[in-house]
Amino acid sequence: MTKNHPTTWLVLLVLGVTLLGCSLPGSLSQLLSLTPSPVPTAAVLPPTPTAVPPAVVTAEAGAEAPDRPLAQLVQLEEEIIQVYDEVGLGVVYITSRSYAYDFFMRMVPQEGSGSGFVYDQEGHIVTNYHVIEDADELSVTLPDETVVPAEVVGVDPANDLAVIQVDADPGLLHPVPLGQSGNLRVGQFVVAIGNPFGFERTLTVGVVSALGRVIESPDQSFIGEIIQTDAAINPGNSGGPLLNLMGDVIGVNTAIVSPSQASAGIGFAVPVDTVKRVVPSLIERGYFPHAWLGVRYMWDLTSERAEILREAGMDVPVEEGVLVVELYAGSPAEDAGLRGGQNQVRFGRSILVVGGDILTAIDGEPITSGRDLVRYLDTQTDVGQTIQITFWREGQEQTLALTLEERPR
Repeated sequence: MTKNHPTTWLVLLVLGVTLLGCSLPGSLSQLLSLTPSPVPTAAVLPPTPTAVPPAVVTAEAGAEAPDRPLAQLVQLEEEIIQVYDEVGLGVVYITSRSYAYDFFMRMVPQEGSGSGFVYDQEGHIVTNYHVIEDADELSVTLPDETVVPAEVVGVDPANDLAVIQVDADPGLLHPVPLGQSGNLRVGQFVVAIGNPFGFERTLTVGVVSALGRVIESPDQSFIGEIIQTDAAINPGNSGGPLLNLMGDVIGVNTAIVSPSQASAGIGFAVPVDTVKRVVPSLIERGYFPHAWLGVRYMWDLTSERAEILREAGMDVPVEEGVLVVELYAGSPAEDAGLRGGQNQVRFGRSILVVGGDILTAIDGEPITSGRDLVRYLDTQTDVGQTIQITFWREGQEQTLALTLEERPR
């Protein structure tokens, strides 16, 4: 009797399963179809006419996943390119020239440069005040390399904004749309276009790094609600637009923090909401009327200063606010009944005038420093508006109404 080889039994088993596979229960049939067989790695399996198992479909769909981030990056890239193509035509190069005299009284021209953007078809261009400050001559280079003279229309040093005007073919002027800054979020992509170091219409990309910053203005005041960005801002970018990915202006690039005067990833822009409030007045009047309280000197109250005031005999129940030192004669603050200081005490090497009112809120909004006071008046109030001031006097909290006037110029 001939003994069957084990391989023969295996072949017969596989053949039987193949013939009976269609009649087996579904679960057993799938199990057998997915069970690895001892087929040599060099063998080529014939295609099966059965449906592809769900696990295989999932694997194939997942194979496309790595392409999705790439597609998103390509879309982002296209949006940035589109912003540059559309808005870049509205960004101009500003050259300022002034004249000084050397030791031998010879006239020496001095040049500076900056950026700006077209505001309207009448040739108005928005830029920074410090770009055109003290300029004897101004010229603007348009995107087609046409150079035209410009005249100053209006300035607002307190917000570092200015409007100049050119007489140019309207076909060469491409106004840039203004967006909104009140709804910005930290992390939002932004694009800056300007002329850093004289390189015209340079684009840099970054994000909104922070909101609500306060920086010093050219007139030693404070600009509030400043946008901070890590998009590279360098000398020459001043006055150029900071844009969202829709190509709308959300700010005017104005300053950087850098010991080397080159981009260190901390740039600032005046918010477009301020631009929309200030620029129409600059075009109409040549200046912007700032609301004025009339406090001439003030001290920021701290816990240390509060203790000194208590030692001087003042009843000071708070440790934050603005201590009024002196008021302008005939100012809204004086007319409303606010009081300045009457006595003096030594504070380190300084003399602190005490006895004045301590301002703590305007219209219910807490005021903790003189910077807060200036920022609130500039961003939240208008000339002629009546506000409610909360203050402490002789240990008692009081409130009075005060009508703001225009700040003297």
